[in-house]
Amino acid sequence: MSEASPSNYIRGGIGQVRPYLYGNADVVRFVTLGLEGKITERHETPIGAHLEISLGDSCIVIESADTFPSHVNPTQASVYVYVPDVDLVYDRAMSLGLTSVRAPEDQPYQERLCGVQDGAGNVWWIATYLSPD
Repeated sequence: MSEASPSNYIRGGIGQVRPYLYGNADVVRFVTLGLEGKITERHETPIGAHLEISLGDSCIVIESADTFPSHVNPTQASVYVYVPDVDLVYDRAMSLGLTSVRAPEDQPYQERLCGVQDGAGNVWWIATYLSPD
């Protein structure tokens, strides 16, 4: 059996794996303003909104609501995102009210890394690869 092309089995053609997060409007604001994500789909739901947001060649799904009904049981996640400028994104995150988990710092594995936590408890590890020039 031959493999199906991505356009045949992946909706939207962006990313075979899509992180699925829960959060409020502040989480959406961080992803769109802090990480410069682009909302590609938005569907209003009885409790809030279902959003799909592209980040470069990837896509993230966010169920956004101020409160979730008891049967939803939102989970917290950690997401690792590569960006061109860690320090800029960290500063944006701080200005948007996220909590610092780790300030930007060069790592021994050739990445500059920081960590922030959004109001829903999700932790965002933000990194830039430092080429070994």
